[in-house]
Amino acid sequence: MELKLNRETVPAAEVIFDGVQEQSVELDYILPDYCPDIFRLIRCDTSPVITEWSVSGDRLTYELRCDIHILYCGEDGSEVQSVDQHRSFTKTVELGRSPVSPQVRLTPKTDHVNFRAVNKRRLDLRGAVSVKISVTGQQEQQVVSDAEGMNIQLKRRNVEFAASRLSAEKNVRIEEEMELSAAQPDISGILRCSCTAAECEVKLISGKLLAKGEADVELLYRGGGNVETMSFSLGYSQIIDVEGLDDSFGCTVTAEVVSCDISPAADGNRTVRCEAELRLCCRAVKTASVMIAEDAFSTVYPCTVELSDIRAEQIPAVYDESFRHSARLAEGDAVPQTVYSMWSEAKNINTRIGDDGRSVVISGMLTYSMAAKDRSGMIVMPDRDEAFEETIALPDNISGSSVSAEVRVRETSYDISAEGVLTAKADIGVKLSVYSSDSVKAVTDITVDDSARKERDGDYSIKLYFGIENEDVWDIAKRYSTSVDAIIEENDLAGERLEKGGMLLIPIVS
Repeated sequence: MELKLNRETVPAAEVIFDGVQEQSVELDYILPDYCPDIFRLIRCDTSPVITEWSVSGDRLTYELRCDIHILYCGEDGSEVQSVDQHRSFTKTVELGRSPVSPQVRLTPKTDHVNFRAVNKRRLDLRGAVSVKISVTGQQEQQVVSDAEGMNIQLKRRNVEFAASRLSAEKNVRIEEEMELSAAQPDISGILRCSCTAAECEVKLISGKLLAKGEADVELLYRGGGNVETMSFSLGYSQIIDVEGLDDSFGCTVTAEVVSCDISPAADGNRTVRCEAELRLCCRAVKTASVMIAEDAFSTVYPCTVELSDIRAEQIPAVYDESFRHSARLAEGDAVPQTVYSMWSEAKNINTRIGDDGRSVVISGMLTYSMAAKDRSGMIVMPDRDEAFEETIALPDNISGSSVSAEVRVRETSYDISAEGVLTAKADIGVKLSVYSSDSVKAVTDITVDDSARKERDGDYSIKLYFGIENEDVWDIAKRYSTSVDAIIEENDLAGERLEKGGMLLIPIVS
């Protein structure tokens, strides 16, 4: 009987490009006539953001915008002034080949910024930002799922993978006016605005995706001779068209902040006008499972097995975790006279599976920032970098060989003790995606030489073998050219691994 092979097509994730692209940022700015002279520089923030991207053939093109926000004091030393500028860049990446169903991930970050006052009317900034670029595509790979004839034996396993994936993006603009409370002083200037998007609520309705969520806005403004804070949330509800989407797909929507502009409303200084733009990124995946052959042999004939690493796009186990980080920022005379606000940001995140295989190690940097008044009455906004490393235990039912994490600071608080020590605390949320393996070994072809039979070292129908605890019965069967089922039945075993060591009877089949 000739050998018959059944094959399955498995779509595999293919890395097209994985790298980093850098961009220098420069600013030579002369203050307009209505701005006071520069007396003291306070702070500079440079925030890079990707506004749009596209893939055409073997080329990725994206738009990078850097938002520059500089704060300084005039000669009176009390009023904080701000300078806001934007720099835009069109960047291209040669991918080397055209991806099929490309998935693009662009992560910008600020590398370094140096700024100075050339004179009382002129600012100079030199810095650099970088964008981490990941582009994956799909390729189809043929694997052996079953075989019949020529006394072939197969070791098979079930593999779940992403059989189909869809993606779509939609930009959403939110415009709202928010009034100050009665206890808050009038607004005389905006010092800082931070906008973060929370997780979306996702619902499938008639083949369309409904995404609902909120963006949280933190505002720092000048008012009544002091620095004041204000916070509010912007809600949205959007329909996203995703061609081919149905209820067999699992969907996630991630909200990214493209811009957030705050200004006093035209009708007075008791109301602020907020204009925010969010990008809703939808990812939909249909999962499937297939039995694939991991190994093969014939009990009678010599055979050759071709194995390949199949990088099937696997569905990760996703769950949420949290931890708290604290840092001692100042003590004694170094503690500010007044702390108006404190915030923090997680940067340079690295993740790995722990040495025990049952935990995830997350490390990175937390930058603590505050707006405060120092002992001399000056407004200051210092930063403090604190390294951290946190080990998070995996649930008993989850194990993996690789992991990725999205880390976000949920809340930052501070405390000044009776001993005069300023301590900051950050509540950090982590979304872990744990993958069972980077690739799967699979049989792609089997060749049997039926012109000769395997030679045995004797004429016998049964053989004795001393097995060890946790040994795979497949390895024993392959060594003696017999079947796994025959060994299990002859020795009344509970499964395909030995629960304990001991003597086994190995029946010889043909």
